[in-house]
Amino acid sequence: MTTHDTHRAIDAIWKIESPRIIATIARMVRDVGLAEELAQDALVAALEQWPGQGVPRNPGAWLTQTAKRRAVDRIRRERMAGRKLEALGQDMEGLLESEDERLIDRLDDDIGDDMLRLIFTACHPVLSVEAQVALTLRLLGGLSTDEIARAFLLPEPTIAQRIVRAKRSLAAPGIGYEVPRGAQLGERLAAVLRVLYLIFNEGYAATAGGDWMRPALCEEAQRLGRVLAELVPDEPEVHGLVALMELQASRMGARVDAHGEPILLLEQDRRRWDRLLIGRGEKALARATRLGGERGPYALQAAIAACHARATRAEDTDWSRIANLYAELVVVLPSPVVELNRAMAVSMAEGPAAALPLVEALVDEPALRDYHLLPSVLGDLFFRLGRLDKARDAFRRAAAMTRNERERRLLEARVEACG
Repeated sequence: MTTHDTHRAIDAIWKIESPRIIATIARMVRDVGLAEELAQDALVAALEQWPGQGVPRNPGAWLTQTAKRRAVDRIRRERMAGRKLEALGQDMEGLLESEDERLIDRLDDDIGDDMLRLIFTACHPVLSVEAQVALTLRLLGGLSTDEIARAFLLPEPTIAQRIVRAKRSLAAPGIGYEVPRGAQLGERLAAVLRVLYLIFNEGYAATAGGDWMRPALCEEAQRLGRVLAELVPDEPEVHGLVALMELQASRMGARVDAHGEPILLLEQDRRRWDRLLIGRGEKALARATRLGGERGPYALQAAIAACHARATRAEDTDWSRIANLYAELVVVLPSPVVELNRAMAVSMAEGPAAALPLVEALVDEPALRDYHLLPSVLGDLFFRLGRLDKARDAFRRAAAMTRNERERRLLEARVEACG
């Protein structure tokens, strides 16, 4: 394997393993920013050693153990300098713990999952909800700053500053690393749900790069959602989010062809949709409804996904119900993106002419200025109305705005289809 190949392998491994490494180290050192720094040290060590020694058989374990050793070295230096690392509560040898010790540690808290534990910890009330979500997406979602900026529909420098300030706030004296318990879990639940939702979304439709999806992100968000549903079984929005993720994930096997190129919803082979995940999603949605949460934002989105899941053919989709659900969603979750989705549902229920004024009303919306799906939807409406020149221009704008290579090729193909 060449050095270039090794570096590509390290990059791929890091994207998958870094959130778990940060979560593990943060539990040891009780400092989120320091945990990220030590995990980065392990990455540098891999970049230096693996090209000559080869990629280890278990690269995730190698990176984690290296980060742990760096943590121990760091703490020794702190102690020798006469400083204290607050709230460690462990002796030096206890930092490199065994599986049995990790099991005991899990039994001693209310969460029992390193990743979920750190998400709750980073969602500290000293931070705004926006800062909580941005920091956690950066550390644990593995999302880059520009990917988070897209999720918030904000400029990248704004998000970068928000993350830096959040780390600084958590490191301030008197704040400390803490795992929330009891009622504190409920206080942080909304931010945690939003984190899982945005991690899943980035996996479902990647912001940039050569892949249409990042399935590992979706799978981790689903796993954490299921753990959370067991942790707080009486919270309807948790089940609503689980339902949404399971129903959306059920389509992933049909969303790309054999070459990884995107297949749009109406063109997918629905026989390839995962019936097990659909069943799980329907069950979680029913549970959210029984708990009185059928009008929560995640449950409403899950109900929309369920409408698609129940239609065995694209032409059987109940678009009128979907448009009505979006109308309810925009009341509880006001957002220009939700308005755009509602307009698309209206176009399917009532025709493109009915939807065009709704989309054109969003053209000057500041939050959608760099959102490539706005000109993409406009292009689709113009195409269906036979206004091919306008459709071609809109698809070109959308293709120029997206940073996902697969999506760009799809939009360029739509430009060609306009003649």
